[in-house]
Amino acid sequence: MRLPARVSAAALSAATALVLATACDLLPDDAPDTAAAPYARLTGPEVTNKALAATRAAKAVRMTVRTATPDGPVEAYVATDIRGACTVTLSMGAAGTLELVRTGGTVRTRSDAAMLRAASTARGPRGDAEVKRLTGRWVEPGDDDRQAKTAERYCDRETFLGLLAPTSGTARKGKATAPASRTTASRTAPALAVTGGADGRKWSASIATDGRPYLLKLRAAPGPDGTGHGATPVTVEFSEFGKPFTVQQPKP
Repeated sequence: MRLPARVSAAALSAATALVLATACDLLPDDAPDTAAAPYARLTGPEVTNKALAATRAAKAVRMTVRTATPDGPVEAYVATDIRGACTVTLSMGAAGTLELVRTGGTVRTRSDAAMLRAASTARGPRGDAEVKRLTGRWVEPGDDDRQAKTAERYCDRETFLGLLAPTSGTARKGKATAPASRTTASRTAPALAVTGGADGRKWSASIATDGRPYLLKLRAAPGPDGTGHGATPVTVEFSEFGKPFTVQQPKP
């Protein structure tokens, strides 16, 4: 006697559910996260080293850097390429804002009045007339211009990759993040979270899982004594990999 089709279908559905439930119970707690593909078969250090290599090799990259000093928050917006061309807009809280352009081995900077006054501590007092004359004017910085040297260091992506590169062997994979809904105003690139560090100095990073394994975000915390990565955390966001940009040397 054959069972009705609806009874057979119900029985099949129940049997399938039982098999799936049993299979789930047999999976280990640390089963690989399929959302982390293509890194499911790689270790944390292997993923991190791939990200470092890809980010170093990018022909161009934009970086947004955020940290703090005793004078207030610091933000830098950087565009740099492997030829050495670079633009930086560096805002240092109450100390003011400085712009830097580097191309063909030549560096020019332009500062607002607050930055020029802040520079007087290290370079001697500036009169109001000189500050007024130099405000907003492109100049070739001198060897004693500490603000310009600080801004130019932001052109080298290794300045920031070096926050995690020495301890990449400690990296551990975390969870993968999916892009936000297309209906939202902003979208987040799919990425794998990775953490690491040594001697109490920790870092966390997000590595792209779509396309090349670029480093998308890095946050480095200071050591337990407030040293190592600086006295405050540093956050760097990397974007627009390989996107060319034009740098024109401004006239003094």
